[in-house]
Formats: sequence, structure tokens, C-alpha cells
Amino acid sequence: MPNIKSVKKRVLTSEKKRVLNSELKGAMKTAIKKAKTTPEKENIDVAVKKIDKAVKKGLIKKNTAARKKAKLMKK
Repeated sequence: MPNIKSVKKRVLTSEKKRVLNSELKGAMKTAIKKAKTTPEKENIDVAVKKIDKAVKKGLIKKNTAARKKAKLMKK
């Protein structure tokens, strides 16, 4: 357990960020799976939107997002 006040705060904020990041990443993965199983335009659009949001938040890199989107568009 940390003794310094600022470190205690960082532990709390990093835990909050970890939870948010895992939620966003999970939502992105679910949207991608849904778009792969039923490749309709609206499902693909939702998946692309989630991928773009993940890039904006810094969860995945730009090239990874481009690769995932290109794979989705092929179907």
C-alpha cells in the first residue's frame, strides 16, 4: 500500500482508467464480432465507429485500427 498522498491518488485514477479502458475495448471487440457474423452496413458502421473511438482514446494504434477496418470492409 502506498504511503505518499499523490501515489494513493494515482492508484485510484489508474484503477478507474483500467476499468474504462477494458469496457471500451470489450465494446469494440463485441462490435467487431457482430459485424463479422452479420456483415450488414449498420453493424460495420458501428464497429468502425468503435474502432475510431478506441484510437482516439489511445487504446489501440492507428495502424492496428486501419488493419481491423480494412478486414471488416472486405466482407
